[in-house]
Amino acid sequence: MSDEQSQETEAVNKSGSRWEEVTFIRDCDAIIIPDGFRIRVPQGTLGVINQLLGGNYTIRVDTGYLVRIDGSEADAIGKEVDPALIDVEDAELDEDRILEVLSSCYDPEIPVNIVDLGLIYGCDIVEVEDESVRIDVQMTLTAPGCGMGQVLKDDVERRLTRLPGVVAAEVELVFDPPWTMERMTEEARLELGFG
Repeated sequence: MSDEQSQETEAVNKSGSRWEEVTFIRDCDAIIIPDGFRIRVPQGTLGVINQLLGGNYTIRVDTGYLVRIDGSEADAIGKEVDPALIDVEDAELDEDRILEVLSSCYDPEIPVNIVDLGLIYGCDIVEVEDESVRIDVQMTLTAPGCGMGQVLKDDVERRLTRLPGVVAAEVELVFDPPWTMERMTEEARLELGFG
């Protein structure tokens, strides 16, 4: 890395932790931010972790791209995979539990979870068979053309289907009513400097 990039690693990022230089120790699938395109980051690529929230990493790689790697791929940058991404404790399944799980989902560019951002418009628990359920979520995006929309949708569905008894999760992206900053919690507005 250049001297300038090395100095950047000493800075403090938005989530309050120190930026950290990493080297990819194996090839790894990633998603380019904000476009949402999938790429393969080759072994030996250098990068700097900009954000670690919800178990996923936002990394600026030495090619200049900002990429997101799923927390289940953490070993590609020499990190341990968070067991919480694999094992989900058995708890009563209700709307509060669903919102708790969704609070672990973050937009890779914004250090606030999607619940506090006001992106969740509703969720329903639908019984399907043999005490199993499907979770239907109505979610919006901060901007209709956001390239990360499918990434966030997939993240929500993946996390919800890890819950015991959940056989499917379906996210419907809705844009009516349009998202506005007023939908954010007070804490989220303060975190982002809008308070």
